[in-house]
Amino acid sequence: MHQDDILLDVQDLRTYFRTELGPLRAVDGVSFTVRKGETLGLVGESGCGKSVTAKSIMQILPKSQAEIVGGSIIYYPEKGEPIDIAVLDPQGPEMRNIRGNEIAMIFQEPMTSLNPVYTIGQQIMEAVQLHQKVDRKTAREIAIEMLERVGIPAPHERVDQYPHEFSGGMRQRAMIAMALSCNPRLLIADEPTTALDVTVEAQIINLLLDLQETYRTSIMMITHDLDVIGDMADRVIVMYAGWVVESGMAKDIFYTPTHPYTQGLMRSNPRIGETKRLIPIRGSVPSLKSLPKGWCYFAPRCDMVQDICAKEEPPVVEVADGHFVKCWRAC
Repeated sequence: MHQDDILLDVQDLRTYFRTELGPLRAVDGVSFTVRKGETLGLVGESGCGKSVTAKSIMQILPKSQAEIVGGSIIYYPEKGEPIDIAVLDPQGPEMRNIRGNEIAMIFQEPMTSLNPVYTIGQQIMEAVQLHQKVDRKTAREIAIEMLERVGIPAPHERVDQYPHEFSGGMRQRAMIAMALSCNPRLLIADEPTTALDVTVEAQIINLLLDLQETYRTSIMMITHDLDVIGDMADRVIVMYAGWVVESGMAKDIFYTPTHPYTQGLMRSNPRIGETKRLIPIRGSVPSLKSLPKGWCYFAPRCDMVQDICAKEEPPVVEVADGHFVKCWRAC
């Protein structure tokens, strides 16, 4: 992969939460790249570290509880030198310029992100005026244009309405309009379709794909929904208990999964037209407060566990071109 193709390069990222019991390793040595114009999927059960990874990139971690203790998040701007986001002051001017302007994020529940006492238009205009340094009239025109582009009907009227006057799907569209209003180079979507019905979910996915084609925006899609990833992603990262356990092209992850955890996810995912019995993964994701003893956190749930899994950390093995697995079984 050529250096010029990389937009974001995350290496050995470690984000820990401070507690009375000691540090909780929510993200523990995560590495991946985001390429220009691609969709990268992050999958895994709840509690695997997907959202904490995204919040680390955006530098929106709860300051009193969490911090990036190691690794780097190198962002490559269109002009100028690469920037290590991991060492920036979250409230400093350099990070504020990147957040929302260069890298934007949408969340799974827009009502927690939209301010109920301001109109949708005011909230989009605020972001536009902050980053693009335009007057109020121009910012309003951009807000109306963005609402129209994300498929909200009568945008000239809707721009003056409040979040509670929008349906769930329309609120998510408004969040996407806000995120894209400054034409970011990377859009991080954290479970953007979780609270939506199937029809609206399909509309949001198609909207993101259309907007990506129009703006050439890179997308980092975080979800536990494998069907969403199958529809959208070029490459996929599988996370478990703060680790990346498998990564590769989407076709490799879906058709030749190698890590026992990835295989378990695929076996437990229902598919239209298939009548075979689903086989769930036994147990649940371990709490960060009581991670399993040994070197592989998945070992207690794994049907292929070996003695070495408790003695040594599994290596990262390239099982095919660009397809990496962190498991002794892959050796």
